Amino acid sequence: MVAMGRVALVVSAVTVMVAASDASAGARAGAIAPEADVAHHGHVSLAGDRLDVLMESQNHGPSGVPTATVRLTFSEPLAGGPPLPPNCLWGGDREVLCSTGPLRADGPARDTVLDLRTSGTPHEVTVRVATEWNGGATDRNPGNNDHQLLVPATGDWYAF
Repeated sequence: MVAMGRVALVVSAVTVMVAASDASAGARAGAIAPEADVAHHGHVSLAGDRLDVLMESQNHGPSGVPTATVRLTFSEPLAGGPPLPPNCLWGGDREVLCSTGPLRADGPARDTVLDLRTSGTPHEVTVRVATEWNGGATDRNPGNNDHQLLVPATGDWYAF
């Protein structure tokens, strides 16, 4: 009988914690997220197995973001190359993720330069650039931070 009382007490305590958690989540859900307009623009070049990316990340405001993460996805597997910049890491053999660091509203752009190698010598590569995280801000203009670009192996720079 005592064991049943303990089980009921534990179940009641868990129910109270879940209810309290749901109430605080509801209060947070009503909070207004800051608004920012994170944008990524740049150029990509493919020549032989060399894939170069020059990217600028900027925030057009109205609020700053503590950091943003951009995901670059490539249609061809990458073989590495020189080390990635300290703000970037591998997300797989076709992905690189980079942190922009703080982006002030209407502040200067943050540059990211990637010197990559493909595992073969493709005739073209499709590159997708997308904001993975923008500091939790609302972005009413996501079109300037999500791009897909076909890059022929001409050695020319193609803009996004």
